[in-house]
Amino acid sequence: MKIGNIALTVVVPGLFILTLSNQNIMAHEKITQDAGRIQLGGFAPKFAEINDDILFGDIWNRKGLCPRDRSMVTVAALIGKGIIDSSLSHHLQFAKKNGLTRTEISEMLTHIAFYAGWPNAWGAFRLAKDVWADDEKNDGGKAAFQREMIFPIGEPNDAYAKYFVGKSYLARISTGQIPFSNVTFEPRCRNNWHIHRATNGGGQMLVCVAGRGWYQEWGKPARKLLPGDIVNIPANVKHWHGAAKDSWFAHLAFEIPGQNSSNDWLEAVNDNDYNSLEK
Repeated sequence: MKIGNIALTVVVPGLFILTLSNQNIMAHEKITQDAGRIQLGGFAPKFAEINDDILFGDIWNRKGLCPRDRSMVTVAALIGKGIIDSSLSHHLQFAKKNGLTRTEISEMLTHIAFYAGWPNAWGAFRLAKDVWADDEKNDGGKAAFQREMIFPIGEPNDAYAKYFVGKSYLARISTGQIPFSNVTFEPRCRNNWHIHRATNGGGQMLVCVAGRGWYQEWGKPARKLLPGDIVNIPANVKHWHGAAKDSWFAHLAFEIPGQNSSNDWLEAVNDNDYNSLEK
């Protein structure tokens, strides 16, 4: 099944939201900071304490905005105030760590230029260019893949890494009406066999948006996936999906509402079976 223009296809929630859907959260590591105590602890201990424990310990870990979004707000605020020194450089590095891509920071600074001033944006670009300098060389094609699709790659899916071979990423696109996310797999990355359980209704739907990948149900041949392909996965069917050996892959995914829904993670896909798919 194909969609005529994948850029117009915005339908679905993330594969990894499946087990988190009732909580409406994404897993993030708690942000901690000790720079205040290291640099100013002996000179201004109270300021250092407030910086490390309240600003970064409390404010940056509040629910409502993910660290990536807080980084974007902070970078915009600093540039708007004309702060384009080492403080901005630090927050640009922090934004990159929080998942902001080279493409996103470029677009963000271009937008900010019209509101915060061209010289401020120019100075920020010089710093950002250094922070993201090695992305094209050392990211295994991640930045180039990001430019292929309209959806962000998002943050490393560390919370579910044990259920994957290789590295995957998750970007929450919307939390309203039908929440959905973009799920990205690096080359050779695939999830384990798993089952979306439900006593009534349930199941899953995937919409492929970029790259090449695979989908397979237990006991059936694997199916190659390309942008525009749709996969309808019935409830209680054992299956896996992921990237081809030589290509990044991304899909949108959503969980069909059902009664007594749950997600069972099972064994990894056999390496020999996976390696034979392209032959």
